Amino acid sequence: MKKLMGKLTPLMAVAVLTIVVIACQKEANSKPNFIFKPAPSTDVVASIGSDKIMEKDFVKGIESDLYEAEMKVYEIKMARLQSMLLERYMNADPDKKGLTNDQFLDQKIAKGTKVSDADVEKFIKERQIPKEQINPEIKTRIVEYLTVEQKKVAVEKWIAEKTKKTPVEVYLKKPQLPVFDVQLGDAAVKGGGDAKVTIIEFSDFQCPFCSKGAVILTALEKKYGNKIKIGFKHFPLPFHAQARLAAEASMCAKEQDMKYFWKMHDAMFADQSKLDKGNLIATAKKAGVKEAEFKACLEAGKYKAKIDESVAEGTNLGIKSTPTFFVNGKLISGAQPIEVFSDVIDEELAK
Repeated sequence: MKKLMGKLTPLMAVAVLTIVVIACQKEANSKPNFIFKPAPSTDVVASIGSDKIMEKDFVKGIESDLYEAEMKVYEIKMARLQSMLLERYMNADPDKKGLTNDQFLDQKIAKGTKVSDADVEKFIKERQIPKEQINPEIKTRIVEYLTVEQKKVAVEKWIAEKTKKTPVEVYLKKPQLPVFDVQLGDAAVKGGGDAKVTIIEFSDFQCPFCSKGAVILTALEKKYGNKIKIGFKHFPLPFHAQARLAAEASMCAKEQDMKYFWKMHDAMFADQSKLDKGNLIATAKKAGVKEAEFKACLEAGKYKAKIDESVAEGTNLGIKSTPTFFVNGKLISGAQPIEVFSDVIDEELAK
């Protein structure tokens, strides 16, 4: 209950607590007088007398939560569909003979897959697992996880081959990414001036997942060039003690030249252990900024209000974590694989 309450606003928490209290009573003395019936129109979710609660107001601030919940349901259904297809194709395969499904999977479909020491080391590096936490038990668990992942890939390739000539018609509706009206404003920008696709990121220089987000954006730049434009907005999280000062430092660098912002951006994400004041000044100096002007800007807290405005904008958009991206307004939450971004970008470029 404590974990659940921690994620809710005070008002929502009261509502949940009320429901729980009522549920625990043997006989509830009273309960909300809800009448469930078809909506008078698609844009109305409830009516209180003559006052109507409209869909657009109802979902504001919870768009990403709804999307994630809908995607979980969709992914469960798609996993179920793939499982049923796998079983059918295995049973129809002439090589199945007397093999069980597990045996057929290991001996025919996933034959030759093996987790190497290099795979384990790569996983440890990508997940940034501290060296002191690495032991034989952890390595065994990593191998087990990677083995399952390799089998998943093998299964997908096998089903892809089976369905190449005979496609499977799927009638499940995939949830659509929520779309927001997000403007670049005075954000730090790079990329094509006339690009059809604009990616706006809300980020935190101390967030480890944001450093992965920076790597993803670099990869997207290489793939799409001037077809995309990237804008950076600040959303320093309150529990990252150095994030806000780092954000201010990047703005002080931007004040002198946009190129200095991106040099600071890359350097801070490359080494997030150097976000204290002294190191920020050293990083800025190395980037090429005029040191005296930069220090004066940082000392004066010149961009504190701007950072506050950016955080307020992100909060109004319903952002709860970093990094959060908007691709032509379409929400992508977290440092997702590059394929997730490419799917949206390709769709936008095709319009």
